[in-house]
Amino acid sequence: MGKRKKQAKVLRIFRKVHRSTGALLFIFFFFISVSGLFLGWKKNSNGYILPKTQKGTTADLKKWLPVDSLHTIALNTIHNKVPNATFKVDRIDLRKEKGSVKFLFVDSYHEVQLDGATGNVLSIGQRRSDFLENVHDGSIVDEYLGTDGYIKLIYTTVMGISLLIFTITGFWLWYGPKRMRKASKA
Repeated sequence: MGKRKKQAKVLRIFRKVHRSTGALLFIFFFFISVSGLFLGWKKNSNGYILPKTQKGTTADLKKWLPVDSLHTIALNTIHNKVPNATFKVDRIDLRKEKGSVKFLFVDSYHEVQLDGATGNVLSIGQRRSDFLENVHDGSIVDEYLGTDGYIKLIYTTVMGISLLIFTITGFWLWYGPKRMRKASKA
């Protein structure tokens, strides 16, 4: 078999792999791209995707209320905002330089921002970005099925390998014909 025929055969194989992978994983690539696009804009969404971090009265931690007091205020605030729901704190985000503290809740992706020193409620918001992150990395399926992170691990592995395959085959589909044309002119 001649060199040109070998190159054409490799191109056909790469084209088939590229097309099959794309067709098989189209819906996943769609969700990753759309959620990634929104996540890229989260801080520039005017507070719609991710609530803006509010400014408290002081960055001096010595003047702040104890975390357990702030926690109680945050829980009372969220229960008043969304009654008949059970809220568990996912994480506490201290923003020393802003003088504020965010309490992020697992259920319904809410957050409560408090002034660290006074405990005054600075904002109550929904963190749509957290939902988008869970869609983006597949952990939303883990949460739904209770699979303790295994689906996310498989999903990110498959999608990462697929993106690598797309990159390699896509490059070769672009470069291969150029190489063949150059070789046929020589």
